[in-house]
Amino acid sequence: MRQDAGVDGDAQRLGQLAWLLFLKIYSDLELETELSDSKYTSPTPKHLRWEAWADADALGKDALTGEALIDFINNKLFPQLKELDLSPFTGQARERGALLISVFDDAYNYMKTGTLLRQVVNKINQDIDYNSVETRHLFGDIYEQILRDLQAAGNSGEYYTPRAVTQFAVDMVNPQLGEVILDPACGTGGFLTCAFEHMKKQVKTPAQLKSLKNSIKGVEKKPLPHVLCATNMMVHGIEVPSNIINDNTLARPLKDYGKKDQVDIIITNPPFGGTEENGIENNFPAEFRTRETADLFLVLVMELLRDGGRAAVVLPDGTLFGEGIKTRIKKALLES
Repeated sequence: MRQDAGVDGDAQRLGQLAWLLFLKIYSDLELETELSDSKYTSPTPKHLRWEAWADADALGKDALTGEALIDFINNKLFPQLKELDLSPFTGQARERGALLISVFDDAYNYMKTGTLLRQVVNKINQDIDYNSVETRHLFGDIYEQILRDLQAAGNSGEYYTPRAVTQFAVDMVNPQLGEVILDPACGTGGFLTCAFEHMKKQVKTPAQLKSLKNSIKGVEKKPLPHVLCATNMMVHGIEVPSNIINDNTLARPLKDYGKKDQVDIIITNPPFGGTEENGIENNFPAEFRTRETADLFLVLVMELLRDGGRAAVVLPDGTLFGEGIKTRIKKALLES
């Protein structure tokens, strides 16, 4: 991939890898669903599915490469996946289609050389058979490495939370089956996958597992971490991560959040040191208006936590010792 003129730096390389891996795993999981459920109809048109254009072993001489492959991806795959018509679909098929649209809405094909892209696709195709249990376990480790690389690529605000920290936070809040868990700035999903694995040990029936998968919620503002988070969820066994949304939690006025938005548990490492875009602070009460993201997220967490709920939040030490708005937030925390 590094030999391709269109890929400029590690962030773009990882962005390219993200949508390719997502589509491969998504297609593998769809094949699995079709085999286990004869009533399931995929929302993805046949000619756009991974196996229809990427699988060189099955396609032989018909496998697209060079200009033809670039043309197919830029002018058919991306535009058609962004405009999927979901009106004929319901249930899981509709949820899967919506996930596909949300991922491809903000993804880009950075590669310009079709022969190099064909080599990348072949490599992914040969090395990742997602329906093999062994590959799933191994892929989890490979995936963790990709996330660390993303941090090293120096994207502003992205911070890979060390696994020991996520594990400690989850152990402390000790989520129980039946509780709803939210990460309002979920990044690539480290806290959520950790919480999911923690609660999976409590599962005794298929119904409980289904309920657990629906109780994990995350919101991520940036497109690349969002794709990585959705893929991360699929790797950990949440086949249709429709509760992972690409949005900015701070963009909604605080007064618009009601009881129905409140959750039992919040675990998060919000971006800090950054400032939000103009006008975002107006969504908050006058005494808490600031553009420091960590402060705004702390106020949001206080609002979204149900009475008796629990939270573990990674914050900069300035939150404890800062003056002004930070003092007012601490006062609200201690008093209410």
